Amino acid sequence: MSKLFKAGFNRIEIQKTTWDVPERYTALRAVGSGAYGTVCSAIDQQTKEKVAIKKLYRPFQSLIHAKRAYRELRLLRHIQNDNVICLLDVFTPDSSLEKFQTFYMVMPFVAQDLGHIMKKRRLTERIITYLFYQLLRGLKVCCLDLKPGNLAVNENCELKILDFGLARQTESEMTGYVVTRWYRAPEVIFNWMHYSQTVDVWSAACILAEMITGHVLFPGHDSIDQLKKILRLTGTPQPSLVQKMQSKDAQSYVQGLPVQKKKNFRDVFPSMDENAVDLLEGMLLLDPETRLTAKQGLSHPYLAEYHDPESEPDSDPYDDSFESLELAVGEWKSLIHMEIMTFDPANPRNTAM
Repeated sequence: MSKLFKAGFNRIEIQKTTWDVPERYTALRAVGSGAYGTVCSAIDQQTKEKVAIKKLYRPFQSLIHAKRAYRELRLLRHIQNDNVICLLDVFTPDSSLEKFQTFYMVMPFVAQDLGHIMKKRRLTERIITYLFYQLLRGLKVCCLDLKPGNLAVNENCELKILDFGLARQTESEMTGYVVTRWYRAPEVIFNWMHYSQTVDVWSAACILAEMITGHVLFPGHDSIDQLKKILRLTGTPQPSLVQKMQSKDAQSYVQGLPVQKKKNFRDVFPSMDENAVDLLEGMLLLDPETRLTAKQGLSHPYLAEYHDPESEPDSDPYDDSFESLELAVGEWKSLIHMEIMTFDPANPRNTAM
């Protein structure tokens, strides 16, 4: 009879959650939790470094959860970018695929995020510019679920994007994620059309405006209120954009809205640096096809002090062909198990699929 857990693992109870981790990880401490997972800090006895270990809640309880778990693991394995958190290790205590129920992802530990920093103090213009440069530099993969709480910042003002397991969710999948909505592009919230990497540009612009002004740009109470707040600034969509919307219901709804003119951004942000205003205006266009890309944003005059094309290489194309797969929970589970079994910390991008 096979053992339930592998040898070399310790079982620890932390805040009513059971953690089964390899012996190399010690001194576990709870640091945060969300709707889909919980995170502990730990010391890696092999490297003596502090790490963050993420455990997903019941990743195979539904099709949505299983696909989300696979998506997050694939993204973490693929991305090699100074401004995106990297995957150090991934493991399961379960001894076989048949017994496979949970897994853990290990990443570098970061003590604070941009959201907490902004609550404590106003940032200087120079720090804002440097942080925003790093944020755009990290936008290499579509839909990173950007918000201040997902941006780690260390004592040297180095920024890394965290936690993009929620990427590609629809609004119906985001129950409880009110704050996330504030930073989401309108085409994502309302499922207007297939979306591209410029959804991240919209989110980044919202974060830039918040860093500069100290206030959330679009703090909608719900989806409808969110749209109202957005359109107050951008004006109602042009007919050319409405025609691109794939949903007839969305078209009808938008066409029925009272016409509003786009506001003059310089009037809305009178004390803001002119280059910052110009960049915001280009990033907050309703039409994702005309919105600035991250690459265009990096070359904008607002970021001239830091822009260096030689240090901003394009990442290799990310294979997201699995997004169109119609698989059962057990099949997603098998794919995740294979990813874990083939993980090489020295070369995380060598992927099983």
